[in-house]
Amino acid sequence: MIDQQSDHWLRRDLLRVGSLALAGIGLPTLLRAEVTQRSAARRKSAKSCIVFFLDGGPSHIDLWDMKPEAPSNVRGKFSSIATPVPGMQVCEHLPLLAQQMKHVAIVRSVHHKVVDHNAGAYYCLTGKSPVLGGRLIVRPEPNNFPTFGAVCGKLLPTENVLPSFVHLSELMANNGSELPGQRAGFLGPGFDPLVIGDCSVPEFKMAALEMPERVSLLRMHRRFEMLNGLRGATSLPGEMPKVLRNFQSRALDLLTSEHAKAAFDLAKEPLRVRARYGLPDRTDRVEARKFGGLPHLGQCMLMARRLIESGVRLVTVGSGRRLCQAWDTHRDHFGLLEKSLLPYTDRAFSALLEDMSASGLLDETLVVAMGEFGRTPRLGQITSGAGADAEGRDHWPHCYSVLFAGAGIQGGAIYGSSDGQGAFPADLPVTPDDIAATIYYALGIDPATEIHDLFRRPIPLASGTPLTALFT
Repeated sequence: MIDQQSDHWLRRDLLRVGSLALAGIGLPTLLRAEVTQRSAARRKSAKSCIVFFLDGGPSHIDLWDMKPEAPSNVRGKFSSIATPVPGMQVCEHLPLLAQQMKHVAIVRSVHHKVVDHNAGAYYCLTGKSPVLGGRLIVRPEPNNFPTFGAVCGKLLPTENVLPSFVHLSELMANNGSELPGQRAGFLGPGFDPLVIGDCSVPEFKMAALEMPERVSLLRMHRRFEMLNGLRGATSLPGEMPKVLRNFQSRALDLLTSEHAKAAFDLAKEPLRVRARYGLPDRTDRVEARKFGGLPHLGQCMLMARRLIESGVRLVTVGSGRRLCQAWDTHRDHFGLLEKSLLPYTDRAFSALLEDMSASGLLDETLVVAMGEFGRTPRLGQITSGAGADAEGRDHWPHCYSVLFAGAGIQGGAIYGSSDGQGAFPADLPVTPDDIAATIYYALGIDPATEIHDLFRRPIPLASGTPLTALFT
């Protein structure tokens, strides 16, 4: 029996589906998202999560919310291609990913008002407003709200020696500062991510797992024993000694663990698998916006899969490198997408979904792909100080798309819609607060769970509403 609230929800959305079908959006695709709140609540929680962050702001209107009937200065140069899902199309330059969209749900109505890269990244990676005391949060500060991985480290610590939270490849930066929202903020540095670096380089080794030169395992253990002997003389307050002992003990375990070393060893993967994700085709450091591409991305995606497989709770993969802002395509927009960005993304992201689906790992892992915003619906439209050339697209937070896969997500679903130019949500508007709540919901964490800031004030993890309709 359907309760009154669910009955209203179903009747409302059946009407919505009918109207959207008339607009050319496939009915079978949309029906995959039409599930009741009650049935979604019975799903099994994800064990882990991969957040694929497309830093710089990918163009939703050129990738997965294309507008083929719009005027030429809106729809752009690219054509759309079919996917195995009726009614769902993506960019012609994503042929491999198109075949994997049966695993993916697209939320096409995400929006906010923050045009700044740094503040927008903070909002999307924490689910918290980037405005504090009337100013934008544009750099890491001790009172920042923790990112998703740090929260998982606090509330869902791993059961083995591997850390709960890992970031690939380098922490992202812009305008002389790391992007806020990548670290643990007020939870403290003990919950910061383990940053891997570029694992695509030849003979990559995890420096954090290497014993110091001329220090044997026996000598390392003796150092820790000496440290333990000195602890009685300390006067650290409260829980601090216990916290330090825990961090130090885990650090030693990580240094001496063969399981950890194996997890980070890409050489253990067959060459055909590494090639499917994408082997680096260049070793220089030319940034993506200067047509250097994303040669590291394939092996970073493969490393993310290996780490999840080995028990890491949450892995963040930045698509660019440290100072890249790869998807910030103010100029040479279509050329950069076609030649520098989409070939690597298509291969790496599709391989991750295909590989994890084949192994069954996708069933228990939530995969989220998002940037801090989208790009302007009209070519040459200027919304920031960086501007845009006649065929470029500037920053656009007022409507963009976020992709979900795995962990019970209804593959092939489309949630919400944008207007005819991809400029504003036309239906079921979604905020970064809702995206954050959905991530926590998928991991079995109540978004209303409170953690305490530096002043011991309780703050809920997310104030948004989980998109439970996405789940089976």
